[in-house]
This record gives sequence, C-alpha cells and structure tokens, in this order.
Amino acid sequence: MTATDAHIASQPLPDAAPAGQPALSIGNVSHSYGPRRALIDVDFTVAPASFTALLGLNGAGKSTLFSLVTRLFGIQTGRISIFGHDISRAPGEALRLLGVVFQPRTLDLDLSLTQNLLYHAALHGISRREARLRSAEVLDRIKLADRAASKVRDLSGGQMRRLEIARALLHRPRLLLLDEATVGLDVKARADILDHVRQLVTEQGIGVLWATHLFDEIMPSDDLVVLHQGRMLAHGKVSRVIAEAGAQDVNTAFMRLTGTATLNGKPA
Repeated sequence: MTATDAHIASQPLPDAAPAGQPALSIGNVSHSYGPRRALIDVDFTVAPASFTALLGLNGAGKSTLFSLVTRLFGIQTGRISIFGHDISRAPGEALRLLGVVFQPRTLDLDLSLTQNLLYHAALHGISRREARLRSAEVLDRIKLADRAASKVRDLSGGQMRRLEIARALLHRPRLLLLDEATVGLDVKARADILDHVRQLVTEQGIGVLWATHLFDEIMPSDDLVVLHQGRMLAHGKVSRVIAEAGAQDVNTAFMRLTGTATLNGKPA
C-alpha cells in the first residue's frame, strides 16, 4: 500500500453535516436586476444524498440562483440555507459544506492539474501536505493521476470538467452545485460526467443540484425543479411532475408547464 493509499483508507467521507436538515433550502427567494425580475418567489429543497435536476431554458434564472447560493450576489428577498446554516447569517459554516462547478471554465490553463488543485486547497486553508495527499486522491478517482504534471490546456473538454468537479470536492463538501456542467461536451463525455456525479450521490451521500436545459440528462428517479422566466413551475419526483402535467415524459411535461416547444430533446 502506498502512502497515498494509506491516507485515503484512513480518511472519513466528506465532513458530516447536521442530521435531519435539507442539503439546500431555498425559501421564497426573489431577485431583480433593476426593473427586471430574474427570480420570483422560488421555493424548494434539495435532500442529502439526492440528485435534483434544475430544468430551465437559458434565461430561466438558474445561474442567478446559483450566484445567490454561492453569495456572489446578496439576497434581496427570501432565505437560503445549507444544512440549516443560513448563508447570510453564518456564511462560513454554510459555504464550508458547499462545492460548485460553474458553467464557464475557471481552471488556469497554464498550470498543471496538481497546481490548480493545490491553489484551490490553499484558498480553503488546507495544509500543503494534506492538499498534496487530497490532490493525488481525487486525480486517481477521476482517472487522471497519470496527467498530474500536465498543463490543463492539454486536456480534453471532458477531462477539464472532471478536474473541475474533483477540485470542487477537494475540501469535502456535502452539497455540490453544477451549472450546465456538460455544455460543449460530446455525447460520451456528457454521459461520463453524469455517471461520475451520480456515483458521488450513491457512494458518498453528497446532495447534488444539477442545472440543465437537456431532458436526456434527467432520470425517472431524480427530483426535478422546473424553472421558467424566474418562476418555479413544478417541484417533486420526475414521475410526479410528469403525472401532474398530464404528460407521458419530461419533454411533454415541460412543454405543457411552460407553453414552449421542443426540438430533438431540447427546448426550441
């Protein structure tokens, strides 16, 4: 057994979170950009160890919601908490339990994979020694250990996304937010990313909020939030949302709820 293997074996799963609390609670949140209302009384929860799909067209308010959860924007109306920690009153405790992958790439292309991870670890106050051990651990988990010293610019789009997810998990959060994480990837890379994230839910008990506009990324067992023009139109198990819309599938349910048309599995 290597030193890294021994360290991995001795480490607990990501830090424990308060029992009985939703991983994420969005309570009647509204947000405006001047006269334009981007979110209107959005209210839902994400359970621990669950995969929740946040489905909406571009401009639905998904990225605005993520910016509020991560405190890039201040909350104007409503309340957001992560495992019971109000992000306005106890931001340190709340954000310690949160990992995020934004839609735009945020890796430094001229640094190596390990250097990117070590920089992120330093921001979270992780010691250099511990950061190196954790970096080796996550690179091994995403099957990029052999590329540790490579520059990020030499990776494929799918490999970059996997690295960003690994980086988001480096401080061992209990909630993971991903904003359109598969945009620009080919079919296989999209499937690989989705499989990887779903394994995190089942194997590590991480709660996931997955923002997307693609119906084929949603499974019947998922929780689903439909967001349209800033309003939440549905929330519940996929099967329940479909049934309540009087539809046969997610595509048709979305069309009926939003009054929009779809084309080849995407909103038109």
